Amino acid sequence: MNTKHFDVTIIGGGPAGLNAALVLGRARKTVAVIDEGRPRNAVTREVHGFLTRDGISPSEFRRIAKEEISVYPGVSFIADTAATITGNDGRFQIETEQGQTVTSKKILFAVGMKDQLPKIPGLADVYGTSAFVCPYCDGWELRDQPLVIITKGAMLMHFAPLISGWTRSFTICSNGPDELTDAEREALRRNQVPLFDSPIRQIDSDHGIVRQVVLEDGETIPCTGIFFKPDLITGSDLPQTIGCEITEWGAVVVDEFGKTNVPGVFSAGDVTSRMHQAIAAASMGSFVAAVINGELNTEAWEKNGSS
Repeated sequence: MNTKHFDVTIIGGGPAGLNAALVLGRARKTVAVIDEGRPRNAVTREVHGFLTRDGISPSEFRRIAKEEISVYPGVSFIADTAATITGNDGRFQIETEQGQTVTSKKILFAVGMKDQLPKIPGLADVYGTSAFVCPYCDGWELRDQPLVIITKGAMLMHFAPLISGWTRSFTICSNGPDELTDAEREALRRNQVPLFDSPIRQIDSDHGIVRQVVLEDGETIPCTGIFFKPDLITGSDLPQTIGCEITEWGAVVVDEFGKTNVPGVFSAGDVTSRMHQAIAAASMGSFVAAVINGELNTEAWEKNGSS
């Protein structure tokens, strides 16, 4: 199969990668967007908090984005998975799982993060329908409803006051030792927030809507929604494989311009941030694309000036 040459290869086709492709396409750069089509939010019904697109389905969001980007002939979409990257700044080579070869001057990782659900029977049945990870994305739909919050420790004490802005009727299940101080438990008691540290036996639901959380000690907690803290993994191992610095929680380390420690390699979106919202990822993708475009233009300018 023939090698295809581009100015920039974007690995990942979520909001960050798509918005970066739009900016670079409008800047007259040739761009390859390599995406496997398995976004983190695929299980959810709607995207929220995105101005002009509030309530849109993730699949429709991507369809419209690609339709708009297709106006710019420099952008190509490759439905595949990037498998290996070799080379260096100015001449990277990407091989895909299906055997395609792409070269580009710069690389932008917009690979996102993926949720790893706690091993709680029944959670997968309600995930994305009545169990969610982000109240900014889905809190409005569960406002004033009885909820169960599944988390522990410092994240618990972050979540509790946060959730109280959407509903005052919620229960904390730490699914084991709560990892709280006596002062933190007292703060929950003063705010009349029940706390249970018995392990969760199962989550009962009907057609994706949670009915109750059942604990190992026999306690049952009726509810109509759940928020939980998942473990997160990077959407691709490639950033680490080519030498990008990674945080202890799996994010790609970038500077204020989206540059990684590997020359010519950039990153944007959920994989670089703890603010996992579609509109924030798109904003980061737009900004980093402008940085990449500026770098490419400067390099071309200096090359022409020295010839």
